[in-house]
Amino acid sequence: MSTFARVSFSVVRFVIRISSMMSAELGARLAYPLFARVGPRLAVSPAHAATHESARKVTAVVRGREVVTYEWGEGERTVLLVHGWRGRASQFSRLVRELRYEGYRVVSFDAPANGDSPGRRTSILDYVATIRMLDERYGGFDTILGHSFGALAAISATAEGVRTGRLIAVAGVSGPDYLCAQFIRIAGLPAEIEPALGKQLLRQVFNDDSTLMARYSALNNPLPGTPLLLIHDEDDAVVSIQQSRLVADAHAPASRLVATRGLGHNRILNSDRLLDEVLDFVRVGPTAEVLAK
Repeated sequence: MSTFARVSFSVVRFVIRISSMMSAELGARLAYPLFARVGPRLAVSPAHAATHESARKVTAVVRGREVVTYEWGEGERTVLLVHGWRGRASQFSRLVRELRYEGYRVVSFDAPANGDSPGRRTSILDYVATIRMLDERYGGFDTILGHSFGALAAISATAEGVRTGRLIAVAGVSGPDYLCAQFIRIAGLPAEIEPALGKQLLRQVFNDDSTLMARYSALNNPLPGTPLLLIHDEDDAVVSIQQSRLVADAHAPASRLVATRGLGHNRILNSDRLLDEVLDFVRVGPTAEVLAK
């Protein structure tokens, strides 16, 4: 973050704090644009550039938004990778290479306002709609893997009827309510505005429909018929491992949680431990009943 950006954010945070003293609702209204904006785009790292450039790219339109999609390999079994907030498909480059070597076709996308897809904002609705579009394009998946916010999207999409033989959630969140608490903590804003910020989220994204919002919770919609592997680092400073513990409990007995140490929130994606766990999990293969949904 540049010096100007840091100063600007400090000023905005000060204004939100002062406003929150007068009214939590006012503070939440001022905070919501920051909460909803994805922020600076993550660049493709040099280590991931070759994999990124080798993908077959197609731009689709989902919910009126342009979404860049990626495809690697020609295998009969397809794995979908879903990045998190302010992420991009290229973050999965090492996993893409390993899966291709194993004979899988790998697909992914940059959600609106992320990576190479245009825009400034996105939501769980954009993610799930994109996953549904890819489900129609490829006729279902052997496995869907999601990271962070993408893990919630993967579970939600499967609950909405997207076809997959199994799910992998890496450093995932359990639902929209946690996103509000996480944002307030990271941004250093008053905890008192959390309920009001949740109401803003409900209004802006879900049209004040609490039933609709509840559909995008990994806790409210267990999937006992879909094997779920959760991988989360004990030292994750962005999303607490407690989130994965809650999701694992909600999806028992079909779930299994693997806890790691020292890998954090993003480095875990390129770790040997994650690669080993993922490859062992996907090699089992999907059940015919799931793919026949």
